[in-house]
Amino acid sequence: MPTETFMKMDSVAIGKQIIGLKNQVVDGFNESHWRELGLMTGFQDRVNNHPRLLRSLSWGDEDYEGLALEFLQQMVHADPANLEVITEFVQSKCPEAGEFISSEDNNLRRIVFSPLVFDVPQGSVDYNLVSAMMPFSGGFSSVYDAIKNASAQNGFDCKRADDIWDNSTVIQDVFSLIFASYIVICDFTGKNPNVFYEAGLAHALGKHVIPITQNADHIPFDLQHHRYLAYHDNAEGRAELQQKLAERIATLATRRRTLPWA
Repeated sequence: MPTETFMKMDSVAIGKQIIGLKNQVVDGFNESHWRELGLMTGFQDRVNNHPRLLRSLSWGDEDYEGLALEFLQQMVHADPANLEVITEFVQSKCPEAGEFISSEDNNLRRIVFSPLVFDVPQGSVDYNLVSAMMPFSGGFSSVYDAIKNASAQNGFDCKRADDIWDNSTVIQDVFSLIFASYIVICDFTGKNPNVFYEAGLAHALGKHVIPITQNADHIPFDLQHHRYLAYHDNAEGRAELQQKLAERIATLATRRRTLPWA
């Protein structure tokens, strides 16, 4: 990845990714892992000769977590391409450590699970990605356009499962898209059971879910206590939906943490 391209990337997304990697490293790395990662990133001398890193790991000292974050930051700053190298290595060595999804509070208790129905995607969360869960019928095309426009107003990319074909089954593409997203917008219009299922996945994965609907009665009973955006499916109604979505997305965008070194 060229340096100029890296610099144009959302620094918040990069910071979130590094924080997630740090959490996995603290949970699952041993001394050998650090030495191997040092070799892969050109940091072997710094890892081997650092007066505290491996010692803190060995003794379980309180400063180990901060040292781990510091080393990951330095590796990425030294060569932006190292971010992909680190991500792949950490995920291969610490699959049981889980994945940092979207919670703004690192101190929250986490659930680590291994799904039987889905393959866990290899990539990390894209904190500039919004996904839309809605019926695929052509009647929702204009609604999807409003969602995409609201996302773009805030610098987010927006995708729907039918925009991608990475797997042999649609549901795996759906799961992978939800997994990668920072925000998931669910249109409950028509009481579509697929959307209900996808909303449950998004909630379980810790995503920011924005419910929308043309009919309040289509919101599932278990979710009626959540705030939602109601809209009319006409030009004026979709324009209003776009405005309200843009406002909500903007609020969620401000919750993404800045880089630790910023």
